[in-house]
Amino acid sequence: MDLPLQNTKLGLKLPTDPRWVNLAEMDLAEILTDHAYCEQKAATACISLIQGYPERIEMVENLAPIVTEEWGHFRMVLSELKKRNLSLGRQRKDEYVNKLMEFQRKGQGKDEALLEKLLTCALIEARSCERFRLLSLYCADEELRGWYHKFMVAEAEHYRLFLDLAEQYFGKERAWNRWQEYLRYEAEIMQNLPRRGDRMH
Repeated sequence: MDLPLQNTKLGLKLPTDPRWVNLAEMDLAEILTDHAYCEQKAATACISLIQGYPERIEMVENLAPIVTEEWGHFRMVLSELKKRNLSLGRQRKDEYVNKLMEFQRKGQGKDEALLEKLLTCALIEARSCERFRLLSLYCADEELRGWYHKFMVAEAEHYRLFLDLAEQYFGKERAWNRWQEYLRYEAEIMQNLPRRGDRMH
């Protein structure tokens, strides 16, 4: 059964209401702060995968430049905050990511855990890509629209890389089936989380 992940789109089961952008624009310091920490955590997640699976040579080689890129994104957000005379706030609890991690299958071995981690990372990148797309289309600030478009493109590339790695290491059908389970679960998370404009997820 040939189900090439690289040919799929984001596949999110519950699209974000575009009106979320209006909420996000109400306090740029808050959404930019959350964005900054999301970039920081993305870099940390890649570092953790490299540290945990150094024997996965191709994964290490692919994730190493992403660590640099994500940290560069963090610095870009800091620069944008400074340009707008805004300050980086404190990091907040990420309910979205915590709930995704609760869905990860536990106690089935290190290799099994890798599949769960790759798919979790892919889903976070996919939802971030979707949110950046909305900001790039509907943000009232024209300069920010172009700025967010760059992040959208990067997140799309990262999302596909994580899915491609899952397919490579665990097979197309197995990775696809588990990915569909993650997508359905993520839709439930999005349905139940309060809609707020100070969070990227």
